[in-house]
Amino acid sequence: MQQFEIISANEEETVQFAENLAARLTSGDVIALEGDLGAGKTAFTKGIASGLGVTRNVNSPTFTIIKEYRGRIPLYHMDVYRVSNAEEDLGFEEYFEGEGVTVIEWAHLIKDQLPEDLLVIYIFRNGDTSRRFVLEPHGERYVSLCKEIV
Repeated sequence: MQQFEIISANEEETVQFAENLAARLTSGDVIALEGDLGAGKTAFTKGIASGLGVTRNVNSPTFTIIKEYRGRIPLYHMDVYRVSNAEEDLGFEEYFEGEGVTVIEWAHLIKDQLPEDLLVIYIFRNGDTSRRFVLEPHGERYVSLCKEIV
């Protein structure tokens, strides 16, 4: 499996990277974010939101599971950390096949419900402010996307 890597020195570079990715996203794209608590999943999602033209404040939907934001295309922000039963049908596929971009924090917890084609981004702390992003594209669309942004 092909992987790509990006290092950001600080949160501003992380946001720039996410905005650059967002500029290339289209309806139906799915981004799965993985990383420890505090790795920067929500900060990265804020950058995607900014790149999609979302003007509302973006925060983690930990207790609501899904938040929707309006921008150039809709952003569906999911945090599935508290999903107690990964087998339960919560209608995720309606978002994955919808008119917006779906960003999922802790996506591995619902891996059986994820679409086959998606972009998994692993976020690793590289010090206090630096982050290492490992991009794992699944599907040709995401391989091409990674080649454009790396």
